[in-house]
Amino acid sequence: MINRFIFVTLAILLLVSCEVSPKPIDYGSDGCHFCSMTIVDRQHAAEIVTKKGKAYKFDAVECMMNHLKDIDINTVGLFLVNDYLTPGELIDAKESTFLISKAIPSPMGEYLSAFRSRDVAEQIEAENKGELYSWDELLTRFKVQ
Repeated sequence: MINRFIFVTLAILLLVSCEVSPKPIDYGSDGCHFCSMTIVDRQHAAEIVTKKGKAYKFDAVECMMNHLKDIDINTVGLFLVNDYLTPGELIDAKESTFLISKAIPSPMGEYLSAFRSRDVAEQIEAENKGELYSWDELLTRFKVQ
């Protein structure tokens, strides 16, 4: 009976620990996996979650992009970025539109921000000038695989 309980408990722990889902960023406490800076900016933070459920947090989208150069991106289950207009809310990076605009600084100086929709990103770009990118275009710009 005790062996069965231990087995079931371990099985549940393994399933929960390998869940591919966003992990909350503890702003002001968590450090960036790429540059080690404390993550404080709720408009520019990012996160990847591997297919095994391990989360890596970043203080800026550009740190995430630079980290992706060093890994096999096929091991990543989720690519997440903060929506610039909804600070602290992680959204799917693959569905996002990105803006590089000198008028909108980001933590690491790349001026890179993410937006939930292309329409909104186009409005912000019209006000601030810059260049818009899809996820695939951003991968190419940062020379990720």
